[in-house]
Amino acid sequence: MRIGWSFISSGLHDIVAVVGFQKMTELSSAEVQEVMGRSGDVMWESPFGTTMPGYFALYARSHMQRYGTTEDQMAKVAVKNHFYATKNPKAMFGKEISMEDVLGSRMIASPLKRYDCCSNSDGAACIILASEEVARKVSDTPVWVSGLGLASSPMTLTSRDPSLTSFDCTVEAAKEAYRMSGVEPKDVDVAEVHDCFTITEIINYEDLGFCDRGQGGKLAEEGQTYLGGKIPVNIDGGLLAKGHPVGATGASQIRTLVRQLRGQAGDTQVKDAKVGLAHNLGGIGMYCAVTILKA
Repeated sequence: MRIGWSFISSGLHDIVAVVGFQKMTELSSAEVQEVMGRSGDVMWESPFGTTMPGYFALYARSHMQRYGTTEDQMAKVAVKNHFYATKNPKAMFGKEISMEDVLGSRMIASPLKRYDCCSNSDGAACIILASEEVARKVSDTPVWVSGLGLASSPMTLTSRDPSLTSFDCTVEAAKEAYRMSGVEPKDVDVAEVHDCFTITEIINYEDLGFCDRGQGGKLAEEGQTYLGGKIPVNIDGGLLAKGHPVGATGASQIRTLVRQLRGQAGDTQVKDAKVGLAHNLGGIGMYCAVTILKA
């Protein structure tokens, strides 16, 4: 998305197709986790068998210890995202789940249980970017790229904030995108955030400025990220229920926001949505892209 925008803003091209795809189901879950685990440090961390659930379980335990976040609050995120997946014909999981379903599901990496984790999946997404001149000719409802932020963090967990309660790259990428767009967190009408695990969505609430530090669990508990709440988040099902075909996730998030800003989101339409934010986290939090769109 960022590179396509750069091609157009530089005048090099007028129209760019951005395509993302991933096919994960040809491998077993164990094989996928082995490969994905290498997203961490390949010398001192992943060789010891750390998986994605294991890495993010460390963040969950740290957030729980520091801020009192509970397993119930994390479960609320899963229940919400599965609820909205039932309204998304493109979602991988089209069935509602209960708090009891989440809390009683199989432990994967304590405290993360089965329904706290996204699934391996296949998928593809394509978005078309165009110059303003072309966009106005081909569309009555263009959506504008208003802000872009990109940041990275050290590969190893030991080189980051030792509290493991925030993703520094998200904080920096969000600052950059907000500054470029000229908006603040309170101006965002709808957001798509990287919820590879329930704790990740909760931390994202805080890192993106949707609530104060340590209040992400409370935001989820109060239902403030549902349609009609303070800030609707992942009301297409998110990675947890829509699915997380890794290479396609970023473009899929943009598609969801474009439909929201065009008033085409049907049962999940945010009233008068004008500003949308997409947040995509890489690996175990080594890099982050934040994109702000405006109607």
